[in-house]
Amino acid sequence: MAESIKLDGTQLDFDRETVEQAYDRWAPIYDLVFGGVFSKGRDAAIQATNKLGGRVLEVGVGTGISLPLYAPHVRIFGTDISEAMLNKARKRVAEQKLKNVEGLAVMDAEKLEFPDNSFDVVMAQYVVTAVPNPEVALDEFARVLRPGGELIILTRVSADDGLRRFIEQGLQPVVRRLGFRTAEFAWSRYARWLSGANSVELAERRLIPPLGHFSLVRIRKLRHGFTTAASRDGV
Repeated sequence: MAESIKLDGTQLDFDRETVEQAYDRWAPIYDLVFGGVFSKGRDAAIQATNKLGGRVLEVGVGTGISLPLYAPHVRIFGTDISEAMLNKARKRVAEQKLKNVEGLAVMDAEKLEFPDNSFDVVMAQYVVTAVPNPEVALDEFARVLRPGGELIILTRVSADDGLRRFIEQGLQPVVRRLGFRTAEFAWSRYARWLSGANSVELAERRLIPPLGHFSLVRIRKLRHGFTTAASRDGV
């Protein structure tokens, strides 16, 4: 298995191959298992996107369960790490004749194959906790976003301390094999990224069911000259 390395040079135990294999396994049953559980968050994210309109990049589009929910005037390009997931999405697009879907492609969230300022909205549902280097992925989302556009994230926000923190840490070895993490994403981590990214601002953060462990986060890109994590760290 290929190693994955943080910006500071340390090795991660959660790499692209692990995530890809996990979501390939999820593909046949993903809609059945997660379709209803995440429906409220999905609906809220799509509603926010439809209000903005324009060209949308959905990172982690998966089986394409969100695609029929977009307004007809919204143009969507979807990416995912899993070919098996995208095969389901392609079938959905064909069967439902979703003409506003521009394309679907296998792509690494940390290395998006688009020019700067390509999209009016970047949507990432439950993706940030499933990539090896979340801050790198967030930098990429902001890079391809046009000034004035919004990054819309549905994400798990873990506890900074207390009993919930203890439980999340205990569950981490199990859920890592399923393709995501529980204990590494307290709001303070997002806040640090926001404070270092000098051309974005927090537009909204609100809790989303189930159990209030998830949040809808809207981040607005203000101007050109976005600073990535690598450049901030002198890489």
